[in-house]
Amino acid sequence: MRMVSTLTGIAFVASIGLGANALAQSDCSKIVPPSPFGKDDQTGATNRITPAVTKAAAAEIQEGKVIVMSFPLTDGVPLFGTRFTKTILTATSLAPGASFGENQLTYMEDTYLSQSHVGTHLDGMGHIGRQDCYYNQTPMGKFITQNNMTKLGLENLKSFATRGVFIDVVKVYQQAGKLKTNANCRTPCLDKGTVITAEDLQAGLKMTNTTLREGDIVIIHTGWGDLFAQFPAKNTEYNSGEPGIGKAAAKWLIEQKVVAVGADSWAVEVIPGENPKEAFIVHNMLITDSGIHIIENVRTDLMAAEVAQTNRATFFFSMTVPKAVGLTGTFVAIEAIR
Repeated sequence: MRMVSTLTGIAFVASIGLGANALAQSDCSKIVPPSPFGKDDQTGATNRITPAVTKAAAAEIQEGKVIVMSFPLTDGVPLFGTRFTKTILTATSLAPGASFGENQLTYMEDTYLSQSHVGTHLDGMGHIGRQDCYYNQTPMGKFITQNNMTKLGLENLKSFATRGVFIDVVKVYQQAGKLKTNANCRTPCLDKGTVITAEDLQAGLKMTNTTLREGDIVIIHTGWGDLFAQFPAKNTEYNSGEPGIGKAAAKWLIEQKVVAVGADSWAVEVIPGENPKEAFIVHNMLITDSGIHIIENVRTDLMAAEVAQTNRATFFFSMTVPKAVGLTGTFVAIEAIR
């Protein structure tokens, strides 16, 4: 009798859950625009990186100089919200008698417990939606399990081997005499809440005589990453807000048909936002509506110094992204090859 009651209760709860899910399904054709790459597309803007685009980008390699654009992946860096990391050395054969074979082989292994959106990381197509509607009008409620997504995962992405374009907005603001820095930054930085406009980006490109091409990846230097580099001392200040692109700049970048937009901040867009009633609206514009990736916490100081010295803002963009099935994003390694 008790078993029957329990099963009946489970069935009742399950039916409520299924009913709620059914009611929650929105008409995504009215909420999110279709992909410019076709109704079945799960890839997004990396579709723009064709063999011709990669070949043209390879011309940026003139000296073979490699510049790191990722922060070290380590415990203690600033994290958004409830995100976490924890490194644990989980296996070792260094104890006496634990080695293997006559050659006394030893080994060590570790476990890295982390959410995917930590450190220098990529936002995938399944990361941001509008209601239950995600990129390419995908009703995401139909494509999730307890473990991952069954649609829009990182396994659908193509190569990121393309041309990178660096825009130093700090220099733009300095030359325009409008830089308001943050006292916690050891080097010049735009203060949190500074809205980067399309005109600011265009002015930065003009400084280095650079024109955007379809298939480019744009990296923006705001100087805010200096606070990340001071972890954990400045974590609270780093997470308290940030300079970043506004809606007009995002719209302009979308029109340029770029593949991704990255910055030395934790959201790329301005925080607090332009409209307090909108939450991370630039994420919606780039990812949900346009299939353009966002790369957060990019290390930009080394490239800023390189561009200041050479006045050349382009490079071959090399980024390692694992084919992680069903994941919404991942930490990445980025190298600029000059």
